[in-house]
Amino acid sequence: MKKLAVFASGSGTNFEAIAQACKEGRIDAEVVLLVCDNPSAKVLDRADRFGIPTFTFVPRTYYNKSEYEEQIVRRLKAANVDLVCLAGYMRIVGETLLEAYGGRIINIHPALLPSFKGAHGIRDAFDYGVKVFGVTIHYVDETLDGGRIIAQRAFEYEGGDIDEVEARIHAVEHQLYPETIQKLIAENKI
Repeated sequence: MKKLAVFASGSGTNFEAIAQACKEGRIDAEVVLLVCDNPSAKVLDRADRFGIPTFTFVPRTYYNKSEYEEQIVRRLKAANVDLVCLAGYMRIVGETLLEAYGGRIINIHPALLPSFKGAHGIRDAFDYGVKVFGVTIHYVDETLDGGRIIAQRAFEYEGGDIDEVEARIHAVEHQLYPETIQKLIAENKI
């Protein structure tokens, strides 16, 4: 069985979708570690409910990114992690983590890349007036939301406010992320 680590900074709905899919056997893996850079994030409560160990850190207490990423890599290796899944982790992955896990880090983004990169993908797409919204899962590299695309799923905009669009995007994310992780496992890509 493959071992997953999920990185998150906020509420953790994608973390929960992955953990639940593992628990139900829809993903042939187990989440063995949550990495969180926000000690007050709701995702920590979700991890506690699933009994998943956590590593929480405060980036500003470290000298630099490399220093805290070295701590993360130690924990990933100690847990024998096969795949890192970013799920609302609001930090750019640095060289230390990429050297250790390059090709085994994936991210979910709430827009159809390569358009609307960055932290405000939904808002940027909505403000631009797009008629098709969607979700992208991609490999993480040294560029912002620029790694090779693994999967995308789109839906047509039928009106409504940004909160309705965001709810639809989250519904797509919660299906597509577990499906994509399982597909990578089934195809021996991790």
